[in-house]
Amino acid sequence: MSERVVVGLSGGVDSAVAALLLKEQGYEVVGLFLRNWKEEDECGRCTADEDYADVRRVADKLGIDYYAEDFSEEYYSRVFAGFVEEYKRGRTPNPDVLCNREIKFEAFASFAKGLNADYVATGHYAAVSHGERHRLLRARDDNKDQTYFLNQVTEAQIAHALFPLGDLEKGEVRRIAKAAGLPVWEKKDSTGICFIGERNFRAFLSGYIPMQEGEIVTTDGVVVGKHEGVFYYTIGQRKGLGVGGGGNGEPWFVVAKDVRANRLIVTQGETELLYSSALTVPTFHFIADRLPQGRSEVLACVRHRQPLQRATATVAGDEVTVEFDKPQRAIAEGQYCVLYDDRVCLGGGVIESKRPVRKEE
Repeated sequence: MSERVVVGLSGGVDSAVAALLLKEQGYEVVGLFLRNWKEEDECGRCTADEDYADVRRVADKLGIDYYAEDFSEEYYSRVFAGFVEEYKRGRTPNPDVLCNREIKFEAFASFAKGLNADYVATGHYAAVSHGERHRLLRARDDNKDQTYFLNQVTEAQIAHALFPLGDLEKGEVRRIAKAAGLPVWEKKDSTGICFIGERNFRAFLSGYIPMQEGEIVTTDGVVVGKHEGVFYYTIGQRKGLGVGGGGNGEPWFVVAKDVRANRLIVTQGETELLYSSALTVPTFHFIADRLPQGRSEVLACVRHRQPLQRATATVAGDEVTVEFDKPQRAIAEGQYCVLYDDRVCLGGGVIESKRPVRKEE
């Protein structure tokens, strides 16, 4: 009998092609649609319903069985609640990372086991090597690689995982979908945070975190404007500040958020205040291979699609300090720092603090 693989079908082209390729490889493929959020968007639409309609069309075209399961309660407690708490601290969380660990490779995988799955698969642009150790690998398409979002999965979670798109580029995926007559081959990629969708981010967030107008000040404490709520802004942000002209005439950038004083701190121009030479992750998660205690040369990434940066990681127990060869712009506390050994994703952790660039750097 063929090995059974349960594929997470999202209604998009990537997961559809993942299912197609696995079927062509001889697996018994079953689709599973994950419903993580129930609210409607600003237009009164439930985008999950539209995506599920596309899942049905893809499954019918492929001739595979499919299921839908509601994981919205798990998502709210395991992912969204933490997202809100991080924003309340003035940080910049990434819910997609926890969604992968807690939902797609935990709740979803558990449900798949109930369907007698030998493997689970997704349409992520990533790869995995199965041997004595199970290692997460970067995808061939560096621009689409999604290992950054997978940095918190465990070796046990990927031991029975397949990533069929790991060796493909996005253009190839669409060509495969078109040639196979998959109805979603032209569907636009989803962007942003899944539970916000097309809604206005500020309006959405204000429903969970009380917002209060406050002062926008320079690093010297000079008031240059008013903000609508300190939680709305991100480190390095330029647009949408409502501060124009003045000073030296250069653009204004966010360099810090003082949540307690409800102040947004800005600077003008690309100054060293926007850059950091190092960061600290108090609890670093290694997927398979742990770095030894002490110093190791690594490649590091502090945001999705950022080119990998050369750095030195110092491991002291669970804590990892990452010192970059070149200063990094707009590092945000609450985001993840992910480390690599060539193509192998070692793991990652939440950035707790960063070190400003010294004058001599």
